[in-house]
Amino acid sequence: MPPHPLRISTSKVLLLLALTLAAACDQGNSTPGRSDLSTTFDTLGSVVHVANTGTPPGWRLAPVVSIGPKSLTEQVTPDEFGSVSSVALGPGQTVFVADNTNLEVRVFGFDGAHVRTFGREGQGPGEFRSLYSLAWAGDRLVTFDPGQGRIGEFSVDGEWLGQRRTSGGLTGSAAFIRFFPVGENEVFRFAFDPDDGAQWVGLDSSGDTGDTVSFLSVPSALPGQVEPILCTWDGRIGVYPNTTAAKLLQHPASGGFAYSAWGYFYRIALTQGESDTLRVIERTLPPEPISDEEWAAGSAEFDEAMERWPDGSCNPRNYSRPDRKSFINEIFVSPDGKLWVEVIRTAGNRWEFFDPEGRLLGSVPAVPYKERTVPVFRGDHLATIRTDEMDLDHVDVWRLERQPARR
Repeated sequence: MPPHPLRISTSKVLLLLALTLAAACDQGNSTPGRSDLSTTFDTLGSVVHVANTGTPPGWRLAPVVSIGPKSLTEQVTPDEFGSVSSVALGPGQTVFVADNTNLEVRVFGFDGAHVRTFGREGQGPGEFRSLYSLAWAGDRLVTFDPGQGRIGEFSVDGEWLGQRRTSGGLTGSAAFIRFFPVGENEVFRFAFDPDDGAQWVGLDSSGDTGDTVSFLSVPSALPGQVEPILCTWDGRIGVYPNTTAAKLLQHPASGGFAYSAWGYFYRIALTQGESDTLRVIERTLPPEPISDEEWAAGSAEFDEAMERWPDGSCNPRNYSRPDRKSFINEIFVSPDGKLWVEVIRTAGNRWEFFDPEGRLLGSVPAVPYKERTVPVFRGDHLATIRTDEMDLDHVDVWRLERQPARR
């Protein structure tokens, strides 16, 4: 738990994030062996701010293994995947890969050698209709099959241990309809209920934990918001968000807490339930403008719709261009409690990671990953999914290492 608990309305969290901007200073990149990082805890208006300023320590992601075909051959090999939707790093330096096309889990070692495969298409024990996500809950591998509303449970050797029922029939991005591991034996899953709406539901190796995290929504009155454009024509409806606009980001955390971020600044709130905010984590970075090319790309879907259906009625008529880029592209929580933030930078996005108290620990260049997937973490390793120029999926494993100090 944080050392300075606060109690303010969750409905004010986004206003708090939006109305206070971090001061800009030139702290864009970490330098190997050099760090003047400073973290302070301060109480302002009954809200504790954790402010991180300066250059963080230098870290790097060292490649461990890349699992995937090196070329196309007539002989199908275990490392030739149909479509990788999720990865889980297992005990004993193993990699569990969910293939949502072949509906099976393939296991590899950190040396790239294939260990075993389990699962197949079907509705019986150990079978899948869809395979969106993998995660560890204690010593059990849980699999998310939203197509038939089932969470499967397997041993590390691939033995079927049982199932849990969930709402079925869900489809969408596996980056969203998935497991969110937040502890060694604590996972949240995406859930949707017509009465309660979208939320995350906690589970562990013994069942549901009783923790739930509801989704936040962006109040329309927030300053600087680039609203999606709603168009209607011939009985059709289209919604067109600008892809360069700030996104509302939210991620569950251990014990039913949640991290959230929104706006054109580097600020993240940690909240609990509907009413309690525990801390706000801040980071000072220089703002960067949106280039004309980036703005045009962000508006491309709407512009194309206007060319195809020029008689459409749209509200608003155009986007309001902000004077800066957003700072945060995504946030993640690793099972050891670290907060990972993908920071938007023109020179290349970076991952910055914080301890559970909000102290900045380090920064590394972000590794590109396949659309509709997410990086996964376990200890000092992480894994990403990428698609090569032949449209083949690969799984890359990395080790987080501190860079040596310069003499």
